[in-house]
Amino acid sequence: MSELLRMEHISKRFGDFYANKDISLTVNRGEVLTLLGENGAGKSTLMNILIGLYQPTEGKIFLNGKEVRIESPSQAVKLGIGMVHQHFMLVEAMTVFENIILGDKHAKGLFIDRAARRREIEELSAKYGLDVQLDKLITEISVGEQQRTEILKALYHGAELLILDEPSAALTDIEVEGLFAIMQKLIGEGKSIIFISHKMREVLHISDRITVLRLGEVVGTVARADTDGQKLANMMIGKELTESQYEKVDASGAEVVASLDHVDYDKAHKHSGVSDMTLQIRSGEIVGIAGVDGNGQTQLAQLITGVIAPQSGKIYLKDKDVAVFDPHSFISDGVSHVPEDRNAQGLVGDMSIAENLVLKETDSPKFSRGKGLRLNKRAIHDYAEEMVQKYDVRCTSVGQTVRSLSGGNQQKVILARELESQPSLLVMAHPTRGLDIGAASFVHEQMIAARERGVGILLISADFDEILEMSDRILVCFEGQIMGEFSGKNPPIEEISLAMTGK
Repeated sequence: MSELLRMEHISKRFGDFYANKDISLTVNRGEVLTLLGENGAGKSTLMNILIGLYQPTEGKIFLNGKEVRIESPSQAVKLGIGMVHQHFMLVEAMTVFENIILGDKHAKGLFIDRAARRREIEELSAKYGLDVQLDKLITEISVGEQQRTEILKALYHGAELLILDEPSAALTDIEVEGLFAIMQKLIGEGKSIIFISHKMREVLHISDRITVLRLGEVVGTVARADTDGQKLANMMIGKELTESQYEKVDASGAEVVASLDHVDYDKAHKHSGVSDMTLQIRSGEIVGIAGVDGNGQTQLAQLITGVIAPQSGKIYLKDKDVAVFDPHSFISDGVSHVPEDRNAQGLVGDMSIAENLVLKETDSPKFSRGKGLRLNKRAIHDYAEEMVQKYDVRCTSVGQTVRSLSGGNQQKVILARELESQPSLLVMAHPTRGLDIGAASFVHEQMIAARERGVGILLISADFDEILEMSDRILVCFEGQIMGEFSGKNPPIEEISLAMTGK
């Protein structure tokens, strides 16, 4: 294989903090190079340097053996580098076609030959199996289609090197299989891919070589054939990783902290509704909702946190029949929520860590005077410093915007805010999605600690292994209905799997 990209001795320093330190790696033509590392290991910073968002403090970049200085994302595109971000960079008010041709390389003045461009896009789509609906608005297509749009856009603009950042984070298993088929076609055509993922099975399935980062430095690069999941995990965290085995509890005699009684919501739509759902969550237990993503789990989380109201049936918080469905009322009643989309629903990206930590308590005497009219900035700062230490949030200061944190550290900020409010019910939707092993383990430990304090936890996850590991009771959701209840201790995996398919 011939070399396409070489990064030599790349360092990136923010003040006294090194996000990347003396990193060297190569990407060959026609291969998948995977970047592995815990959240905060420096993967995103390194890729932001490669696409021109950051300039390296030290080091050189070579493309096709020639040194280049990439000063902007547009220059990266011209050099044949395309990136599909974990959170897609699409204009929702535009169609798929319009998004793809933005910044069209063929444009002369204001004129674009739309028919010719459309033919070119359709040919690329057919060649690589990138099935998209060109005339649909971005808001009208699925997450999988949005991702294919991003890939098609990169190829249309001439990408020879494609960076895929956590590409499977929001995809179903079937969509992941489709993505891997597309990646194999691209590699077969001589394209190169940098693949960023925390899912070990995916890494071992699709990679040719794997480069592991830890604390901003390269630990090593290994061929897929020469390693396994355990070896890679050990490289990532710098020590032997032993999988936790949490003791399962029976909370059948404990207080019911939340319940649904024959709840319906948009039940005609099987994948975005809830039908005749009845369940209970007790103090000091973790109730896991198993099921293929898109079977009413999102709506269940929204119902039990007050975001939407049931169309029929009852929801109870402890013994209180809920009448007013708004998030503030549910917060007042002791409900905390770790949402499935931490950026859109869990955090205000341009606010600081400190501000995000007190979002629910800005009117409390602890942090303000006059019920929020005048904030006590010193108290907020001191509290934030305490939380950053307690929850191991890796940052330069509590004044740093949460948008600039890694995904794992963003999740820690949400956990700190939600757990420190002393909830009776904690709703966690896909809490470890996109997180590395170390960050996921931290989340799980916090869940167990909360359970031991008597918090009732509703865990919604598309990760079956996570459901099996963490749940004291398992409920299976299919097309908005509960298909069965199973003990989390020695769960009947085959029976649960069948229930997940509606059998």
